[in-house]
Amino acid sequence: MKFGQELASQMVQEWQEAYIDYKHLKKLLKDVLKSRQQDALTSSARQGGLFRRTLTLYRSFSGLTGREDCVTKSEDEVIFVNQVQPGSSEDDGFFYQTIFLKSSEDGGEKESHFFKNLDEEFNKVLRFYKEKVKEVTLRAEELSKQMDTLVALRIKVQKPLMKPSGNHQEVESSDLVHEDAPMDVIQEAGTSPVGASEDPTNVAFLSSLAHVKINIEPDCPVTTVRSVIKSATKSDLTFCMEEVRRAKDKLRRAFIQFHQQLELLKRYRFSNILALSKIMKKYDKITSRNASKSYLQMVGASYLGSSDEVNKLVDRVEATFIKHFSNENRRKGMKLLKPTNKIERHRTTFFLGMLTGCSLALVANLIVSIKARGLVKHEGRDQYMNNIFPLYSLFGFILLHMFMYGINTYLWRQFRVNYPFIFGFKSGTELGFRKIFLLASALSVLTLVAVLSNLDMEMDPRTQHFQTLTELVPAGLVVVLLLITFCPFNIIYRSTRFFLIRCAWRCVFAPFHKVMFADFFLADQLTSQVQAIRSLQFYVCYYGWGDYKRRSNQCFESKLYGIFYIVVGIIPFWSRVLQCLRRMFEEKDLMQGLNSLKYFSTVVALVIRTIYDLRRGTLWKIMAASSSGVTTIFSTYWDIVMDWGLLKKNSRNPWLRDKLLVPNKAVYFVAIVLNILLRLVWMQLVLDFNEAPFIHRRAMIALVGCLEILRRGIWNFFRLENEHFNNVEKYQAYKSTPLPFYYEDEKSL
Repeated sequence: MKFGQELASQMVQEWQEAYIDYKHLKKLLKDVLKSRQQDALTSSARQGGLFRRTLTLYRSFSGLTGREDCVTKSEDEVIFVNQVQPGSSEDDGFFYQTIFLKSSEDGGEKESHFFKNLDEEFNKVLRFYKEKVKEVTLRAEELSKQMDTLVALRIKVQKPLMKPSGNHQEVESSDLVHEDAPMDVIQEAGTSPVGASEDPTNVAFLSSLAHVKINIEPDCPVTTVRSVIKSATKSDLTFCMEEVRRAKDKLRRAFIQFHQQLELLKRYRFSNILALSKIMKKYDKITSRNASKSYLQMVGASYLGSSDEVNKLVDRVEATFIKHFSNENRRKGMKLLKPTNKIERHRTTFFLGMLTGCSLALVANLIVSIKARGLVKHEGRDQYMNNIFPLYSLFGFILLHMFMYGINTYLWRQFRVNYPFIFGFKSGTELGFRKIFLLASALSVLTLVAVLSNLDMEMDPRTQHFQTLTELVPAGLVVVLLLITFCPFNIIYRSTRFFLIRCAWRCVFAPFHKVMFADFFLADQLTSQVQAIRSLQFYVCYYGWGDYKRRSNQCFESKLYGIFYIVVGIIPFWSRVLQCLRRMFEEKDLMQGLNSLKYFSTVVALVIRTIYDLRRGTLWKIMAASSSGVTTIFSTYWDIVMDWGLLKKNSRNPWLRDKLLVPNKAVYFVAIVLNILLRLVWMQLVLDFNEAPFIHRRAMIALVGCLEILRRGIWNFFRLENEHFNNVEKYQAYKSTPLPFYYEDEKSL
């Protein structure tokens, strides 16, 4: 693998603009090489063979063949690196300027231009690295203060448990201080530990808790309502073990996140120094000069090459974490700080292939059964489509969505979109596309087996009298799926299942939780699964009201069912309305208010369209068509312009955006057209375009639902691409973990 490709693979994608532009510098060196070759050909033609012999003698004499005494002299004559201070204040920092001493030679302007660009890239990296080191230094001080407060709180809570006897109390106090000594590792080398010169149990140290409040993050609707009623986000410490436990857990997560931040900064520094070394060696090889030594000496003496703050912070953070959060078990602590990436195992690929083959065989068997038994024109066709088909279509919607998500995951990996960071997955727990396809293929096998068993029991004369058992097959499949989803044991990707459950919980109680990207992304997915949610409602009606015993469907004849049919359909859109409103008030972003109007217009259109579907009538048809048309235009514009960031007139890529992941620009225009067409498909249900004799209405509803899921899968890729570039523009490579304590009076501490 070439170094340029290796650099791109190891790059922190959110910081890619702050890296050495190795590709551009390499292109400049190619220009230098072409210029020197042209000059050499011109001179050779002018002077002939004598010039070549003279040039050979000159090279031998000048030391270019490797004599060390002449290399230093030639190197000193090639470049001169100057350190310049732009401002009068030392805080302005320095930047470096390279003067090329051979600019008077033929083609020297190309090399001078190369060094000018090299200086710009190096100074860019240097400024960025200094800013990030300053950030992590401030964060380290903040964590030190938080850790000292945690230690004081633990002492305050546990001190009343000590026995009053003199000697025994001294022993217990000494043990406690040794266990909970204030954090002394995130400090400058050679300085005394924070609080080491004083007894942590004295009154002055513990009295600092009087100025500390605890950050309350509502984690359930009840605590959110309480915080709103009290009109406060901070609370006094009550000195209880529960507060100690929660604070320690938050600090543990903050230390893990901080360690990952430091590791990213170390990787950034190493990659850029290596890139500078590679590009200078390439320059020496092309020009037959020896300028790399002096330039790399300058790099080594600069802040980028000589600074060791980050390495020291890494060592101190690891020591602190092992001491306070892993009971001094280094292996356990390092496993938490540096989780290893899960290796893709061959058994995953094996089972994926086996289950996929089984699925294809079952599909072929199903097609043959339908064709051989003439089920398409069977007299019980309508009864089956009205009763059984909606039950199994639920699994079809889920399978298609999983399949599209697997494709998206594969494409995000290929184009280096950091989707685990964007979604907020715990490191190492995200599912790759193979595992997603494995789950989808396993579910497809279960579903197809259930469908075939249902048909066989229905058609086989020996089992026709088992009507109740036949009707219970889909319900049994739903029960199995729910048991797997909520299984508390650490099997079948428990962390991913619980992450999905938590996001779904926050979507249901949208106004009571802070809205994260994964929350509103999942809510958007649910807006495309309206038909699946209504299929769940049909399950409740069909089995709850006992229709499965009579093999009749009387759900749509009930007014209560019609009301819930509307309510269930608008739940995902209403959840997005509430999420947008909360983000508008928290982030002070009026665009979120407009986004909430978009979803509210969809709610209105969906209600009117559902009423028309149940009642019919010219008036309802006109209202449904007009409301659906308005929300379709609104939503389509928002998809393309706001969610995808496309249709920018003055961008480098006309009518797209400045940065694109997919090299072929036609892909974006095709996606725009497909999004518009698929947005219009669901209007067929309103305008009665689906009255076709060869397809049942239930099948048409399922088909339209599948097309909406297909549209959502396309939307997902470009939505995350746009979010990825937004993070790149803001250099967001990590998320800030909230800390447990709030200091009311900083001066008092």
